[in-house]
Amino acid sequence: MITRILILLTALVLGGCQSSKPVEPFPPKPDLPYRAWYVGLGAPDYMEAWVDGVDLIDVNDLMYERVFGGIASTSTPPNNQGDARGWPERPGPGSSFPMSGVDLPEKITVRWQSLAEPQAYRASFHISDETRAEMVKPRPTYCAWRDAHVTHYLNIIAIGVAPGGIVKAWLVGPCLEPIEIAHVQGEINPVGPYNGTSNGEFYRPPSPNAQHYIDTHGIPFGSW
Repeated sequence: MITRILILLTALVLGGCQSSKPVEPFPPKPDLPYRAWYVGLGAPDYMEAWVDGVDLIDVNDLMYERVFGGIASTSTPPNNQGDARGWPERPGPGSSFPMSGVDLPEKITVRWQSLAEPQAYRASFHISDETRAEMVKPRPTYCAWRDAHVTHYLNIIAIGVAPGGIVKAWLVGPCLEPIEIAHVQGEINPVGPYNGTSNGEFYRPPSPNAQHYIDTHGIPFGSW
């Protein structure tokens, strides 16, 4: 009886080994024409924001949490000389960070604190096959600041976050025209700032210049 049980157990173990798939110890190395692509963060003038984290799922269905975060790049000129309404015609990369060793994204989620309100938001957007194709297309261009003809890529995903939970994203690159790739309405993050780990405390109040603009002009909801 014992011998028969041992034979059955051995058969089950061997059968399980034969049917299981090998587990890759590391993600596949991205096959890209550059060393890294980038995530950039920005916000409209005076509408300061702290990004709790950017999460992404790549084309291999691998999830990366909090690949980037911090202060979103914005402008707060004194005496209300800026304009918070709308987005710039040529958005820059903002504060950016390289996604080294990470393949191109399938989905991006951003969680941020709108310091102007204040309110905590989260939003997600998908990256299409067409968008990823644009990211790896070589683009000959003329760079005036270098006075040279060069080849660059739209390998920066610039993410703009705004009050009211608005997110807009572009592909940008040096000396290249940006391409808008997403414009979504996010939602209030129900757990609050810092994804619920700060007892409701926000990063900080708006800076003096930003607060002066808000006191004078208010927050231009609907312009983003």
